[in-house]
Amino acid sequence: MVASGGYHQAIHFISCNTCASNEGFRNFLVTSSYGGLKMKPVLRKGSCNLGHSVKCIGHSPNSSLCAIKPIFSSLSSTKDSRRSAPESYLILIRHGESMWNEKNLFTGCVDVPLTNKGVEEAIEAGKRIRHLPIDVVYISALIRSQMTAMLALTEHHCKKVPIIIHNETEQAKLWSQIYSEGTEMQSVPVIKAWQLNERMYGELQGYNKQETAERCGKEQVYKWRRSYDAQPPNGESLEMCLRRAVTYFKEQVEPQLSGGKNVMVVAHANSLRSILMYLDKLTAEEVIHLELSTGVPMLYIYKGNQFIRRGSPLGSMEAGVYAYTESLALYKQNLLDEVSL
Repeated sequence: MVASGGYHQAIHFISCNTCASNEGFRNFLVTSSYGGLKMKPVLRKGSCNLGHSVKCIGHSPNSSLCAIKPIFSSLSSTKDSRRSAPESYLILIRHGESMWNEKNLFTGCVDVPLTNKGVEEAIEAGKRIRHLPIDVVYISALIRSQMTAMLALTEHHCKKVPIIIHNETEQAKLWSQIYSEGTEMQSVPVIKAWQLNERMYGELQGYNKQETAERCGKEQVYKWRRSYDAQPPNGESLEMCLRRAVTYFKEQVEPQLSGGKNVMVVAHANSLRSILMYLDKLTAEEVIHLELSTGVPMLYIYKGNQFIRRGSPLGSMEAGVYAYTESLALYKQNLLDEVSL
C-alpha cells in the first residue's frame, strides 16, 4: 500500500541473530501506527534454506505469521482494516500518445506502443500524482496502457515497485509468487483487465481517420466515433464498450474504493469515457461530446458511496483535460467552482 505523507502501518521482521543453525531463533514483529513503534518477540523455527517451509511456535495454523501469503492477498479480503476509512482516491489516466495516435489511425484493440511524446506524457502524469496515495493499479491488456502506468509509477515518491499480477493459470500464480513479506510490502499490485481495453473499432482499425472521412463521409465517421449506439463495421459501439468497462469497474474497482483502498486506473479514451459517464451521471448525449487528453490524470474522491470530481492534480482543470462542447459549458463551470472551494 502506498501512502501520502506516511504509512498507516508498516511491518518488518528484524532478525536478532544469524541463521547459523536450524534451532529456534528470535525475530521481532515491529509495527508502526501513526508514529508509534511497538516491538513484539516472535519465536520461529526453521531453516536458512528458503526452499524449506517455515514453522511457527505458539500461533494457530491460521495465523498470517505461520503461512506464506498469496501475492497481495489483501486485494480480495472483505475484512480490510481500512474499510472504515472516510474517503479514498480514484485516479484515472488515459494512456500517453501512441504511435498510431501520432499517425491519426483508428487503433482500437490493436496493441500499439507509445511514442516518445507519449513516454514524456506518462512521466509527467506520474509527477502530478507522485504525492497521492496509491494502493492498487488497474490497467488494460494493451501495451500503451501498461507503459503509461509503469512510467507514471516510477515518479511516485514512495518508490515502491509495480508488480503485474498473473492469475491466468494456477501455474502463472505459482511462478509469479512473492515469498518475502518485506518485498511484498514494498510493491504495488497492478491488475490487468481486458475489459478496460479500448473500444474495438472493427474494420476501421489501421485506417487513417481523415482518409476514411473523405471516403465514407465526415458525418458517417463522426457517427461511428462519437455516437452512443452506432457500431463501426464489425466493431463495438460506445454502449457495448460501456457495458464491459463499467461492469468491471463496479464489480472489481469500486469494492476496493469502498474498502478504503486508493486506486489508479490507466485505460483508454472510450473505456474511460464509459466510466466517466457512470461516475458523473452523464447522459448519452453528454458523453458523446466528452474528450479526454492523453496522459493527464483526473482525480476523484470516493466518500459515502459518492464520487466527487477534483479535476487534475497539481493544477486547475485546464482545457482538454475533461473537455466539453459549448452546450456543456455550464456543467463544466459548476465542476470548476466545486474544485475551487
